[in-house]
Amino acid sequence: MSAWFSAWILKLLGWKVLGIERISSLPQYVVIVAPHTSNWDFPLGILVRTAFHLQKIRFLGKASLFRFPFGWIFRALGGFPVQRDKSHNLVESYVKVFQTNSDFAIVIAPEGTRKKVDHFKTGFYYIAKGADIPIVLCKFDYHERVVDFMEVFVPGTDESADLAYIESRFRGARGKNSEYNF
Repeated sequence: MSAWFSAWILKLLGWKVLGIERISSLPQYVVIVAPHTSNWDFPLGILVRTAFHLQKIRFLGKASLFRFPFGWIFRALGGFPVQRDKSHNLVESYVKVFQTNSDFAIVIAPEGTRKKVDHFKTGFYYIAKGADIPIVLCKFDYHERVVDFMEVFVPGTDESADLAYIESRFRGARGKNSEYNF
């Protein structure tokens, strides 16, 4: 799919993308996108990634998505399969990927599910801290039809304060299925 076609689809559907200039010169980062309430978040993300030439941004998906017959499609779209059990050290694996790739980014839904949660999972934070890279805060607001790259956040020394601040930035954003909003 071409950039112009993706941009045209976004415009046709009434979506605006804000703050893209915040990430254009960053070599490495973790993007967190919330609220993640629908499978429709995936095609929206792919449209934005393609329209704005953000191919270096890869996404994490549950391993079952990468099995036959559709696994090759998810890999071609930039996916990395994730084993979601406790025996795999995902954080350490991604820190190593960042250490060996100077121009790399991943997108993560910090809720870890499309269902309602009270707090984000923290893997994204530990990946960013371990790789010494920023976290890009991006919200998908279906009510306003806005994808907003709100802020480039550099984790500090107070994990609790950092996570509370990050979560606060997503309060009020309305996902596709509003009953699951963060």
